[in-house]
Amino acid sequence: MFFDYKKNRVWAENLTIVMQLGLTMAGCIVFCFFVGYQIDRWLGTSGIFTTIFILLGVIGGGIVTYRQIMEIMEEKEKKKNDQWPDNETKK
Repeated sequence: MFFDYKKNRVWAENLTIVMQLGLTMAGCIVFCFFVGYQIDRWLGTSGIFTTIFILLGVIGGGIVTYRQIMEIMEEKEKKKNDQWPDNETKK
């Protein structure tokens, strides 16, 4: 077998998270680049809107990836808390 998922499960899950974050960031930047480029072509300006929209893409991509990371951390924290019940309930 080429890749033993059971043996490398944590590694594979982390790899998918990193790939998802990278593609999300790149997608935001590329989308905003094309929007800015089209506006520049339409208005006849020389790269002003392309630059502005690339910066907006970087900022927007950063916000989206931050939210994704926080969501993943909350899910892991919830799993950890569900796995280990509080000792205070036992008296």
